[in-house]
Amino acid sequence: MNNPNYAWQAGAATRGALFDEGLRRHMLRIYNYMGLGLVLTGLVAFIVGTTPALFVPIFGTPLKWVVMLAPLAFVFFFSFRIEKMSAGTAQGMFWLFCAVMGLSMASIFLVFTGTSIARTFFIAAAMFGATSLYGYTTKQDLSKFGSFLIMGLIGVMIASIVNIFLGSSALQFIVSVAGILVFVGLTAWDTQSIKEQYASNYDAESQQKMAVFGALSLYLNFINIFQLLLNLTGERE
Repeated sequence: MNNPNYAWQAGAATRGALFDEGLRRHMLRIYNYMGLGLVLTGLVAFIVGTTPALFVPIFGTPLKWVVMLAPLAFVFFFSFRIEKMSAGTAQGMFWLFCAVMGLSMASIFLVFTGTSIARTFFIAAAMFGATSLYGYTTKQDLSKFGSFLIMGLIGVMIASIVNIFLGSSALQFIVSVAGILVFVGLTAWDTQSIKEQYASNYDAESQQKMAVFGALSLYLNFINIFQLLLNLTGERE
């Protein structure tokens, strides 16, 4: 005789296994996008930062302000338009954003030594990887920390803007330390949020856009951790 309870449990186990496999592929796609985005950013930054014929016309003129502010404009554009974009457009915009970010970061190759840039990158990667893994595996609900992290992010941004005019090394140190803590926290929070937002019944188009937006969130966290660490510990030329 067939046991209805056994059949239901077997079906639930199968559905659970399929969901876990789908989630694993979804997260892998996000990390792949993010990793390729970082490679693109690094290549653009290195090529521009080590080629005077490219660097001087940009950073030696007022065009540098356009380049420096362009990534922020991309983030706002993504935030307001992601729902209306096709998956292909969202992915194309992500690659373009990573290239523009590389352009804006090209100056680090003139300010810091190559050794310190490489060392800081690996430290940032280790911090990011450990924190993102924690956000993915922890059973603790991190959503309760979201409001504090957002307030911390706003505080870091305001202090950074103020220090542009003050030029205080002490304030810069505080901003860098606080900023690293905030973005490390955001990495764990964003990773858990991305995991919880996944739904296996979403269509391929929706899942693709979710992957792109998730990759963008984690990419921004990594970039900020890297830049703040570099300002804090980088060896200058």
